[in-house]
Amino acid sequence: MLDKLQAIKVRWESIREEMNDPAAMADMKKYIKLNKDYKELEPIVDAYEVYKDVLGNIESTKEILKNEKDEEFRTMAKEEMNELVEKRDTMEEEIRIMLIPADPQDSKNAILEIRAGTGGDEASIFAGDLYRMYLKYCETKKWKVEIVEETEGTVGGFKEVILNVSGQNVYGQLKYESGVHRVQRVPKTETQGRVHTSAASVVVLPEAEEFDVELKEADIKKDTFCSSGPGGQSVNTTYSAVRLTHIPTGIVATCQDQKSQIKNLAKAMTVLRTRIYELEYKKYLDEVTSKRKTMVSTGDRSAKIRTYNWPQGRVTDHRIGLTLYNLPNIIDGDIQELIDKLQLAENAERLKADVE
Repeated sequence: MLDKLQAIKVRWESIREEMNDPAAMADMKKYIKLNKDYKELEPIVDAYEVYKDVLGNIESTKEILKNEKDEEFRTMAKEEMNELVEKRDTMEEEIRIMLIPADPQDSKNAILEIRAGTGGDEASIFAGDLYRMYLKYCETKKWKVEIVEETEGTVGGFKEVILNVSGQNVYGQLKYESGVHRVQRVPKTETQGRVHTSAASVVVLPEAEEFDVELKEADIKKDTFCSSGPGGQSVNTTYSAVRLTHIPTGIVATCQDQKSQIKNLAKAMTVLRTRIYELEYKKYLDEVTSKRKTMVSTGDRSAKIRTYNWPQGRVTDHRIGLTLYNLPNIIDGDIQELIDKLQLAENAERLKADVE
């Protein structure tokens, strides 16, 4: 492990030197990649320095125990040795996880799509609940959220809502949310008090950057139309809404959230680029999900991943068999524990795969 860590430190220092080279600064694409690599390696280098100090202190303490005759001093040294060994073992486990190659998509922004599934009006209301849950979670992470497209339900919530989420490591956190979410509760429209099961699907995609997908202008059909829904005087009076169709694939992206056609066009292009990129990315996901059960929902978005049971106040994630009895907090955006447990399970699977 020490040799591997030392090699990473050498690479990190090399990147730092390269970033200071005027030639690298002149090539913005190259500089952005160098800066990204530098930041990804920095926590490992920091952990390596602390780990080396711990190992050095263990050796020093061994010498004290070997040569020291004073019993009181030896007792103190033994206590320190126990603490150091415990810290070493903990750090080795943490570093092993840090050394697992990161998914190159994790650091990207994300397109988050929520759609009502089976259950009629109740499914739309539940899609609205999920929308607010993710909105509050993003607030705690200080991520920026923009609505790209929305279709409201007839009695509230959404039939469909598409969000652009930007910030640090967005896709790496939200990717575990892809799949079918079920809700079990008594709908407001139910007069007999019976518990109904409804569903909504969530899709999380890594936002494609411009150099990930090259779009030719000739391959894109652009249509403009009047926005519909809330939005003031500009609604239904100006052709600000934009629909883009990628002719080779038939993929469509629409945006009518902004009053400006230029802003709607930019958002629609982001979604279009991401959906085209998804075609290639899905091949990678299929390969990953054949090895890791925690990510089954990302590869197969029809998979049921989580149940929110109101009468029992519980949330169950079916991928890792985790049940938490704090539904009100979770639906209020407190989903970090679920994400952390899924990440932990995935890392354990990846470590096991590396050993095998």
